[in-house]
Amino acid sequence: MAAIDPSSPKRALAPPARALVAETVHTKLPFLAELLALAPLAGDASNRRYFRLELAGGPPRSLILMQLAEPEAFKQSEEAVSGTAVPVTELPYINVLNHLAKADVAVPTLYYYDQAAGLLYLEDFGDLLLVQACRDATGSEIGQLYREAIETLVRLQSKATVPANPACLAFHRRFDVPLLMWEFDHFLEYGVVSRHGNPMCADDERPVRAEFQKIAELLAAQPRVFTHRDYHSRNLMVREARTNALRLGVLDFQDALLGPATYDLASLLRDAYIELQEPVIDELLEYYVELMAQHGVAFADRPAFRRLFDLTSIQRNLKAAGRFVYIDRVKKNPKFLADIPRTLGYVRRNLAKYPELATLQKHLAPYVPELE
Repeated sequence: MAAIDPSSPKRALAPPARALVAETVHTKLPFLAELLALAPLAGDASNRRYFRLELAGGPPRSLILMQLAEPEAFKQSEEAVSGTAVPVTELPYINVLNHLAKADVAVPTLYYYDQAAGLLYLEDFGDLLLVQACRDATGSEIGQLYREAIETLVRLQSKATVPANPACLAFHRRFDVPLLMWEFDHFLEYGVVSRHGNPMCADDERPVRAEFQKIAELLAAQPRVFTHRDYHSRNLMVREARTNALRLGVLDFQDALLGPATYDLASLLRDAYIELQEPVIDELLEYYVELMAQHGVAFADRPAFRRLFDLTSIQRNLKAAGRFVYIDRVKKNPKFLADIPRTLGYVRRNLAKYPELATLQKHLAPYVPELE
């Protein structure tokens, strides 16, 4: 398993040269256009920057420009990875994008990649993230948006998993026990020690890690499907398709791998950025099960499936909480800290739901007030 050095700070990027972008728009794209404006967009927690290009000519009338931190920085993932070592000869974003496009998943069209400058000229899906669309939506509208997110996830898990594609990097990476435990340890390092400045005593750390090991072994033993790894409301765009029917666009998929079906499901329904009501989650889980059955995947033991979903949620939410502290401490970006209480609230409720998790709650809660 390989991971980035967590001590590596986010390097400030100079904006791309307007003259270079204008020349590329004029000469390299598969349509005739001229650059009118280049405007920066709000970034995420990655080492990339984004700009919107307003165009004359086209269609399209606008593009998204992705700027990599370094032209060849793709050779190492921003997330820990585990699996068979293969030469990385292609930008993972492009590699996975091409695979998902063939699987009929709505990912941005890549119009041009300037490898020397580290610039990708991409289809513009607009500005409306799923999390934003839900803020002023009615309950029924939120339900419809999330049903579509479930439909997109089922498409991703079915069509992007079979047949296997050895040319896609995701098929050489997997959620195995070492990677799942790395994510648990990431939480202990940042969500406990770094966040509160107090290491765990051995009498608490040993049973906590033993319980984490049990969960990791259970998840790693599940059948593996194509897993986005960050499938949530900030990586899904609500856009108007040409048929005037809403269709969600999928972003930030470059760290995809093979993992349990419940991982992306937990990322979506136990989202750090928007809290769904429990009856809504119950309905969406049932919808997911129904759609998967149509693709030949049956979850006959519903209580076992729900337990697996909840245990996956614990693992995913703890990792996310630790990641938010990491982003603050290492990348100097504190904007995700406000999402930690909601994220750990999910964990608290799931720990209380299963008596067999009492040991984990007992030894972890003294270091994480949200779990009390």
